[in-house]
Amino acid sequence: MAEKTDPIRPTDDEARTLAHDLLTGARSAALAVVLPGGAPMVTRVAFGLSPEGAPLTLVSSLAAHTAALQTNPACSLLIGEPGAKGDPLTHPRLTLQAHANFIAHEDPGYGKMAAHYLRDHPKAKLYIGFSDFSFALFSVSQGLLNGGFGRAFRLTPADLGLPN
Repeated sequence: MAEKTDPIRPTDDEARTLAHDLLTGARSAALAVVLPGGAPMVTRVAFGLSPEGAPLTLVSSLAAHTAALQTNPACSLLIGEPGAKGDPLTHPRLTLQAHANFIAHEDPGYGKMAAHYLRDHPKAKLYIGFSDFSFALFSVSQGLLNGGFGRAFRLTPADLGLPN
């Protein structure tokens, strides 16, 4: 039997830069969760970074993905959009494996986080003050970067420039 070769390349500065650009440029992401009962679910969420640089989103307690994260905080985020032309699989994308932590209105730092979030998501001003909304702040354990065909990398939180 032929020996398998590892398709994952050693992480280099080019991969770190591409991952950083995807993180800082993203305004939405696909969020994958496990619903109570065990079924997987993927949804699109607004995406941003906290003042400290950690990934986050603003969620409503009325949403199924929020209930799923409250039951099981393990999740994945897919960042990166296919371009207008060409094969979608040639465009870079970053998967973050993470755990969600919730920051409610009454929690310390919520006001600072809300002001920061509104700079990139000004339309959220319409609902950010609603009592059912809170931030889901993601603690990332690993990143998986696909920079296009033959360009796969594993990244640590440090490689991604994320806070501890």
